[in-house]
Amino acid sequence: MLECVVTETGPDPDHAVIWLHGLGADGNDFAPIVPQLRCAQTRAVRFVFPHAPVRPVTVNGGVRMRAWYDILGFEIARDQDSRGIADSLRQVELLIQHEIERGIAPDKLLLAGFSQGGAVALRLALAREQRLAGTVALSCYLLEGAALAEWLTPAGRETPVFMAHGTHDPIVPVALGRDAAQKLAEQRVQVAWSEWPMQHAVCPEEIGTLDRWIDDCYSGNGFSGDSFSGQGSV
Repeated sequence: MLECVVTETGPDPDHAVIWLHGLGADGNDFAPIVPQLRCAQTRAVRFVFPHAPVRPVTVNGGVRMRAWYDILGFEIARDQDSRGIADSLRQVELLIQHEIERGIAPDKLLLAGFSQGGAVALRLALAREQRLAGTVALSCYLLEGAALAEWLTPAGRETPVFMAHGTHDPIVPVALGRDAAQKLAEQRVQVAWSEWPMQHAVCPEEIGTLDRWIDDCYSGNGFSGDSFSGQGSV
């Protein structure tokens, strides 16, 4: 399996979050978010931050770096590395199965990610035959969106989704995030959507909103947040 950074907020965790980093980062990138999530301080949660494989990235001149798949061109929502995506989906699914084998119920497991990692998290969680507690997709876009109706499963349609994006993002334009949320909403996926005045990053207000959303998911309170409406919301 992929190497991971693991943090537990209590003994014998019965909740888990698998969090996928963005292009060129590694599993340490989002590890500092754990103390900022109050929902993880009131229950024992295992945070798993895997390192993506190292591979050449075409758009960066073939330089090798940690990436969940190759970026073939600047039209990131169109020019997609199908083989690399499939490989990462398989490897992250192995991490999910490992947590389930360790005693984490699927409805207590969240799959999260930022940028490339968010795109993989979204694609995997919504295509599973077994529903997860939810999926978090930050500053990202939809992989294989043209075939969404083919790979979206009934369990995926029932999986709560949290999406957030910076309105000044120069790497993944906010329009791509909105388009992904719109496509999911059209398929009756419940998407909590928010936009923030930032670039390709996360901000404290966004983390606070996410914290409340995760707490609701883990508490079994159902969908919370602002449903996607095509407009910015906070």
